[in-house]
Amino acid sequence: MKIAKPQLFLTHKSFVLTILFFTFLLFVRLGLIYSDYQEFTTKPFYFTYTNVISIEDKPKAKYPYKLLKLQSDDGLEFYTKSYEPMPIETKRVRVEIFPDSNITFFRFLGAFFVDSKLKEIVPVENSFKDNIIENIKNQHKDNITSSIYPAIFFNTPLSKDIRDKVIVLGASHLIALSGFNLSILWGVVFGVLAIIYKPLQSRFFPHRYSIIDLGLISLLFLGVYVYFTDFSPSLIRAYAMVLFGWMILVMGLELVSFSFLAFIVSVLLVIYPKFLVSISFWFSVAGVFYVMLVAYHTKNINKYLVGFVIMPISMFLLMQPIVHAIFGQTSPYQLLSIPLELVYVLFYPVMMFLHTIGFGGLIDGWLIWLLNFAPSELKDSIFPLYLLILYVFLSIASIFNRYLFLILLVLSFGYLVYIFTLI
Repeated sequence: MKIAKPQLFLTHKSFVLTILFFTFLLFVRLGLIYSDYQEFTTKPFYFTYTNVISIEDKPKAKYPYKLLKLQSDDGLEFYTKSYEPMPIETKRVRVEIFPDSNITFFRFLGAFFVDSKLKEIVPVENSFKDNIIENIKNQHKDNITSSIYPAIFFNTPLSKDIRDKVIVLGASHLIALSGFNLSILWGVVFGVLAIIYKPLQSRFFPHRYSIIDLGLISLLFLGVYVYFTDFSPSLIRAYAMVLFGWMILVMGLELVSFSFLAFIVSVLLVIYPKFLVSISFWFSVAGVFYVMLVAYHTKNINKYLVGFVIMPISMFLLMQPIVHAIFGQTSPYQLLSIPLELVYVLFYPVMMFLHTIGFGGLIDGWLIWLLNFAPSELKDSIFPLYLLILYVFLSIASIFNRYLFLILLVLSFGYLVYIFTLI
């Protein structure tokens, strides 16, 4: 008889009290941020140095301008217009912004729009990361692939045309860095290190545990990678999951548990309250939740059948209402995301290796063909908010009842049929 591992929380009471404690801390943090918000919005103007996240030309406007996404040195993230000529490779600027009451606290937590005046373009030397990205771009001869790979590896922004091509194929979650990418890297790094470690372990230090030594080295590697991606919210969530997951494995506790996910989310929201309004963060949390849900209800089924068939199909179905509650773009070619996700598990580490040795353009022709394979027409189908609330409640309830889980799958399949028949 297999002995069950102890849970992170021994009783429901300890779990509830812990979540309530972190909720209290979150409200304290929000109160402090609200004080900063009030001070910010009462200022007639505000000078700040910012890093340029993205620059998007708007040539069809009555008065053509550039839409800038900026991040100030004090952590504010905002959009603004610039009518001044600006090189596309601009990385840092000094701006004068003019806050007003139209900036709500909700938007202040995320990325808000504010009027501004460009005061100075600050010259910045290329960083180590910039040189890596430039090296990646130089391995490609076309605009599509020279933009796709930096986005895949370092979360750089994509043009609207390329984003639309990716959306048609249902591959947005593959291009945008997420926990899926980090889990692939963890598996590759840990696996490669294990090949070197195990012969040495058996000969020189058989008393050591690979999960401790290799886990720590892998975490350091992933930590550096998350740093180079400018701390993407979804990657921070994923890294925290890996870090706490490794600690829990070392302590011999049960890893795959919904209380563990709730604990991680609570900790991250206290540390980064702005994640409350981060769509990528909540998509990432939803993805992990449904992976756990499918794994929990299929634990007695063959693991290869689950991994290669049940899991990818179920995840595609279950995430559709969540994604369509925010992004309504729909195309029948999005069904390709199921096989593409399986291929991506091999594609991601292989292409990272090929770019490291200078052969990143090896399959450019195939990638361009794939992105141009489907027509760019998209239909909009937004999942209503009231149905989303019911769907989330049913998802949580299905943790405790397998029949509710099957009903959830049937409903998500029905929704998929519904939106595709509208096209």
